[in-house]
Amino acid sequence: MRRRDLVARAVLYTILGAGLLVVVGPFLWAALSSLKPEAEIRRIPGTWWPQTITLDNYDELLSRLDFPQAFANSAIVAVLTTVGNLVFCSLLGYALAKLRFPGRRALFLVVLGTLMVPSMVTFVPQFVMVSNLGLVNSYGGLILPFLATPFGVFLMRQYLLSIPDELIEAARVDGAGELRIFARIVLPLCGPALATLTILTFLASWNNFLWPLVVATTEDKYTLPVALALYSVGQNRIDFGLVLAGAVAVLLPVVIVFVLLQRHFLRGIATTGLK
Repeated sequence: MRRRDLVARAVLYTILGAGLLVVVGPFLWAALSSLKPEAEIRRIPGTWWPQTITLDNYDELLSRLDFPQAFANSAIVAVLTTVGNLVFCSLLGYALAKLRFPGRRALFLVVLGTLMVPSMVTFVPQFVMVSNLGLVNSYGGLILPFLATPFGVFLMRQYLLSIPDELIEAARVDGAGELRIFARIVLPLCGPALATLTILTFLASWNNFLWPLVVATTEDKYTLPVALALYSVGQNRIDFGLVLAGAVAVLLPVVIVFVLLQRHFLRGIATTGLK
């Protein structure tokens, strides 16, 4: 039995290792290729390890586009969008999970229904709304449509269902108001769900390309994906070195956020939807 266990464990680790290589392989190749000259990147057959290590691609990334401004725009939009989702989605999730009011079930069904609507269907109405508010080419126009998402509301509502009602009822008996109950009792218990929502919202906002491309009309409002796409593609040629260096720069903040919150993220995914 011990030998069978060792063989089974070895097979399992081999399969998991192969899967890890399949997932991580493209990212590793992109990071290594960002250190290659353009000629070596275009070489056929390609190479894994750079034969000539150079930082020219990163120098060009900093010189060709206004990298600090684009990075700051992406950070501002992603952080404010994430904060907005944490506040509004948790409030809406708390109302749908713990408050009793007429139409609560119907409202939750509406939230579920909006999850099934493709984003392209609402793209034009959102742009018309932002344009009528005079928010085109502004941070408000980049952030406002995404301050609360149906998925975030659904995620928080499902997690809040796992919090015992007795805790909230005891606080109400002691005279605490709903906002105080939410801030002092409910939110401290929602760490895993909030971490999950933080990672997913930050990732979606940081990598968002089409909406900033349409709403931002001047260089000082371009986010990093938009600036990278516009300046790396020429009339007849794509600068792959610049694209790969920009991809690494775009990827690093997401990896840092995930590493910092991965424990809570996995716990939130595992425990959301128990009820």
